[in-house]
Amino acid sequence: MARRTARRQAKEKGLGEDAGPSLHVGGRLRPLSAADLSLIVDHAFEILSTIGISGLPQQASERVLRRGARHRDDGRLCFPAEMIRDACDRAPKHIDLPGLTSDRDLRIGGGRVHIGTGGAAVQVLDAATGSYRDSNLSDLYDLTRVLDASSHIHYGVRPVVARDLVDPFELDINSAFACMKATSKPIGVSFCDADHIGPIVDMFDMALGGAGAFRERPFCMAVIVHVVPPLTYAAEGIAMLEQAIAAGMIPQICSAGQAGATSPVTLAGALAQGLAECLAGLIVVDSVRPGAPCIYAFMPFISDLRTGAMSGGGGEAAVANAAAAQLLAHLGLPSTVSAGMTDSKIADAQAGFEKGYTVAMAGHGGADMINLSVGMLGSIMVASPEAMVIDDDMCGAILRSIRGIEVSDATLDLGSVERVVTQDGHYLGEAETLKRMKSDYYYPTLADRQSVDDWIDAGRKSIWDRAQARVADILAGPPPTHLSAEIETKIRAAYPIRLAP
Repeated sequence: MARRTARRQAKEKGLGEDAGPSLHVGGRLRPLSAADLSLIVDHAFEILSTIGISGLPQQASERVLRRGARHRDDGRLCFPAEMIRDACDRAPKHIDLPGLTSDRDLRIGGGRVHIGTGGAAVQVLDAATGSYRDSNLSDLYDLTRVLDASSHIHYGVRPVVARDLVDPFELDINSAFACMKATSKPIGVSFCDADHIGPIVDMFDMALGGAGAFRERPFCMAVIVHVVPPLTYAAEGIAMLEQAIAAGMIPQICSAGQAGATSPVTLAGALAQGLAECLAGLIVVDSVRPGAPCIYAFMPFISDLRTGAMSGGGGEAAVANAAAAQLLAHLGLPSTVSAGMTDSKIADAQAGFEKGYTVAMAGHGGADMINLSVGMLGSIMVASPEAMVIDDDMCGAILRSIRGIEVSDATLDLGSVERVVTQDGHYLGEAETLKRMKSDYYYPTLADRQSVDDWIDAGRKSIWDRAQARVADILAGPPPTHLSAEIETKIRAAYPIRLAP
């Protein structure tokens, strides 16, 4: 009976019969009660139906007005609750997010937890000197190569800005090329201008073998800020969203209000406004193409109200983003939240505990994607490949905790207990112990489990020392080969690619 119930619950979540522990399905952590969920969702709907949102360009405004929106006397667009519900019903509950190669494909939705990079850091931490410098295109490529070799990082949204490129088109085309060349996992890039999307998609077509190929395998998300909190559309973001959908890209649209600054100071109020801004994005997506795939990045940022600065590592950020994941799951929308945005400038104890509880809570809260979560320091202004491999190790343990505990006849074996207590007195020789030692337990690659004496004898190496060695090994190894030399040569002939061959 219990097994039938588990299968039924998996089916209801959209997981299918093949759902297994390797899928890491979250959602057991529920910061909001059922009553809380209803109150916040109702408040978000009321915000959109009575206060509305401003700044939508004319052509997009005409589309949503034809679908039932209305203008207030002051020109703000308001959306009736029924219009929002209909758009939610049409929105896909699951999105297939391909890699450049099929072995890296992901399915987003239903509480499957995936961890990735993100942000637009402008500095990198030099591991050898401890100094900070402007990030460049080579840093973007190296960070993405490290991501490619990190088994618990599932996708790569561009983590740093190539500040050595000043021309906006060259910045966009080279950022997309560097990410694509460095990993075959799904990637995501943002844009300086909507007109850059078409040429970038053409480049992706070349990489996949011909015109229209990217539309069949859209391995790169369009990461778009569609709204400027509080409750104002970003006109440039809306243009990018329209172009991305037309080009066959899967958009990841973002609301990132800062509590006490650009969203209400109460966490409940910040969540309601942020949800309203995500739903305002859904309305635009639905007006461009009903039922178009879209991933909703709901990132309630927190301010340190003593200074006004963003604080990514606090307990408030942890619980707010877990609640954001719960709210989007409640509406059946594929979700992205933020976590791992430590305020520490180095990979120290502060970075460890801030990253640990924020990523863990987001995952256990059922976030489909967790952006900004690995490799970032200094409130997402600094990136570090060494921090990334440390975070990869941490995420392996967090994902194991999300898998939970298997309770079944096989794991509650009375015969095994009888055999051990009447014979050897320990379980080390049991066949089940050998069978389960790899499948049920996570073994870190960087975290140290030696005795103190053995650690001293091995040279007293810190996790930072081991991370430096790991990054050096990755970057000294052969580069990825998923992009053939022939195709790369064609791309370099067609576009101003600045990454050294």
